[in-house]
Amino acid sequence: MTIDRRKFIKSSLAGAAAVGLGNTLAASAGELPAGAPPTYPIKAELKISFQEGTAPGATLNEKFDFMEEHGVVGFEPHGKGLKGRMKEFKEALKGRNIGVSAICAGFEGFILSTDPAIRKKCRDTMEELIILAGELGSTGVIIVPAFNSQVPVMPHTQETRDFLCEQFNEMGNTAQKYGTTVILEPLNRKEAFYLRQVADAASICRDINNPGVTCLGDFWHMTWEETCDMAAFLSAGKYLQHVHMASRKRRSMPGEDGEADNYVSGFKGLKMIGYNKYVSFECGCQGDRKVVVPAALELLRKQWKEA
Repeated sequence: MTIDRRKFIKSSLAGAAAVGLGNTLAASAGELPAGAPPTYPIKAELKISFQEGTAPGATLNEKFDFMEEHGVVGFEPHGKGLKGRMKEFKEALKGRNIGVSAICAGFEGFILSTDPAIRKKCRDTMEELIILAGELGSTGVIIVPAFNSQVPVMPHTQETRDFLCEQFNEMGNTAQKYGTTVILEPLNRKEAFYLRQVADAASICRDINNPGVTCLGDFWHMTWEETCDMAAFLSAGKYLQHVHMASRKRRSMPGEDGEADNYVSGFKGLKMIGYNKYVSFECGCQGDRKVVVPAALELLRKQWKEA
């Protein structure tokens, strides 16, 4: 009997993935017509979040009005200056169907600095942000170990990774205390030499094994660093706490880069892991926000259904 090795390997891998993920494809059993979307055992949800500059509007209340009108349920504030704006944010969010998603950075210094004083500044400012995140009911505070511009920096070695795990574990303990998390963000190589793929961040979370330490997947950075969006999110699994959205050529609104802005593979991965946290816009805008933003929302919801 002759076996086509390529077909055998392909079918075996597909079968293993389906079993391992518990992803029952009703279509394969003839229960759905050919081409119908798969069904997933865990209910995932597309909960869209905006950063402050995403929605049109001259004031925070005008932006929140727009967001509620268009079904946007999350707000991602920047961490810089957050302490001084807590009252403003709380009052603007009162009575609204909008929660605080992640806090976008805002810490000072960087944790991989060779200078202990700079590392301490990072730890101290992160602790303040973590406390504020807990007060706002935020899902976590986003942190990058080091940007390319931040020097002198520790070498990319096992010892550095061990140190990073130790530092994040301590931050994670603080985050648990205040009911939130620390969210590690991988960046593309033009922005950061360390932590470039979602699987790298997830492996750190796994090794630390602290519920207060989680990770993020950003479609913009994934465009340049990942070979498969779906696989990247599957590698994150339970550690994935936040997702960033942008167009895939210019980091603008989803849809402004035309056919390049396809997120279906990534959305399939999110559905497979039962992702029900926030998908947040972190991007610029080429056109009129009153027109482009609703179009971007429509595109994402359409592709989510296709996934």
